[in-house]
Amino acid sequence: MDSTWMSLCRSSPAYEKRLDKFIERIFSKKGKDGHLYCPCIHCGNHKRVDRVQAKTHLLCDGFFKGYKIPTMFFEPDDTPMWDAEDDMQGLAQSVFHIFEDEDKDEDDDIGQTENLTVPNLNVEKFYKVLEDAKKELYPGCKFSVLSFIVRLFHSKCVGKCNEKGFSMILDTIREAFPHASIPNSLYEIRKVIRDLGLGYEKLMLVQIIVCYESTTQADNDGDYECKKVGAKVLRYFPLIPRLQRLFMSPKTTESIRWHEESRTKDGILRHPADSPAWKTFDYQNSEFDKEPRNVRLGLASDGFNPFGNMSVSHSTWPVVLMPYNLPPWLCMKKSFLFLTLLIPGPFAPGNNIDVYMQPLVDELKELWDTGVNTYDASNKSNFTLRAGLI
Repeated sequence: MDSTWMSLCRSSPAYEKRLDKFIERIFSKKGKDGHLYCPCIHCGNHKRVDRVQAKTHLLCDGFFKGYKIPTMFFEPDDTPMWDAEDDMQGLAQSVFHIFEDEDKDEDDDIGQTENLTVPNLNVEKFYKVLEDAKKELYPGCKFSVLSFIVRLFHSKCVGKCNEKGFSMILDTIREAFPHASIPNSLYEIRKVIRDLGLGYEKLMLVQIIVCYESTTQADNDGDYECKKVGAKVLRYFPLIPRLQRLFMSPKTTESIRWHEESRTKDGILRHPADSPAWKTFDYQNSEFDKEPRNVRLGLASDGFNPFGNMSVSHSTWPVVLMPYNLPPWLCMKKSFLFLTLLIPGPFAPGNNIDVYMQPLVDELKELWDTGVNTYDASNKSNFTLRAGLI
């Protein structure tokens, strides 16, 4: 039985819709006494609960890892919501924070970006990705254009195929299936991957080594030659495109404004917006505070050994940002934590972390000083998005 919906965001309508169906079916088949063993993370199928408790547990905590829906609770003709193996629409929804019940609204918006006073290229990219997630590779094919591209690129990476060999394979496939919507080159495939938000920038940090070489054996004077030697490769995941994607979903845009429009303001500390630090920040930056869609960010970093072997000396440092505008039940969810920097080992960067932070600081300065043009799907218009690090 399809269980891929269990990994969806638990605040999404799609998850709650499938959960209601699951609880209705499982209680009608087994819960004769009104109780069943709860499969949530904390109960672990060992504690009996009633229907209301089961829904509450599974909404708040989710299913424990590895749980499979017993087939005895479902009819043979039940069909899954989507293909569990190639959930490309789910991938597009996750990247752009679009929930399932918003698909129709987003489709209706296609083409309306031409009427915007200031065009937004990122919106056009999003609609192209959404279109490729639904378009068949060729009539009757089980692959969509997007799923084919992702599968093909995944095979290239796992098989460590070089660019020349991969281009030859791509040409052969295109000749064998002339009517299929197959990309013309590896460049086009990488462009789609980048539009999905799965790309990153590799920044080479170099150290300069000065070598002394004599011009002749008898001459004491010599020439100095500077050589650049690669020291570390920093991986940077740009922040601005991901912040802009938050506003491509009307529901997520509403959540971004929650701190101003829906938060209970009774003096009790329930959210960072209730804190003196937040209020002081707003008082000192009144222009920034006037736009509730401006994002307040938190930053965290720590080192870890990615190899799981303490005998190996290695310390990789991820730098993570989180948007504090969101409601408390969303702002620390994994889907809203932005990995921006991956600082390589083998040792902790220490005070030199400032050098690694430079590309992030440049983006934060741009977001604070001038802002970036961003499309708001809730009112179908552009606005200038700014962000501040709290």
